[in-house]
Amino acid sequence: MAYGISSVGRDRADAKQLLQWNRGHWGIENRLHWVRDESFGEDRCRVRTKSAPQILAGIRNIAINWLRSQGIDTIAEALRENGWNPQRFFTKLGKPNS
Repeated sequence: MAYGISSVGRDRADAKQLLQWNRGHWGIENRLHWVRDESFGEDRCRVRTKSAPQILAGIRNIAINWLRSQGIDTIAEALRENGWNPQRFFTKLGKPNS
C-alpha cells in the first residue's frame, strides 16, 4: 500500500489524475535518472567542482537521447557494444576512420 500527500485540491484532480501524475514522475525517474546512474555510473562519479557535474550530466543526457533516437532501447547493451567496437560507433556518427 502506498500513500501520497498533495497540495492539489479535489476540484483540480481526482484519484485517477493523481495516479497518472505519480506514474509520469516515476516514468521520468526510470527512463533517465536510473539509466544515468546505472549505465553511466553517475552516483560513483567523483567530479564535484564548479560546473563540471552539470556539464557531465548534459553530456550523459545527449548520449542517452542520441542512442534512443537511433532506436536503441537497452542503453547498457549499446554502451557495451560500442565500447568494444568504437570504430562502429564513429561510423554511426558519420566519422569513419580513414
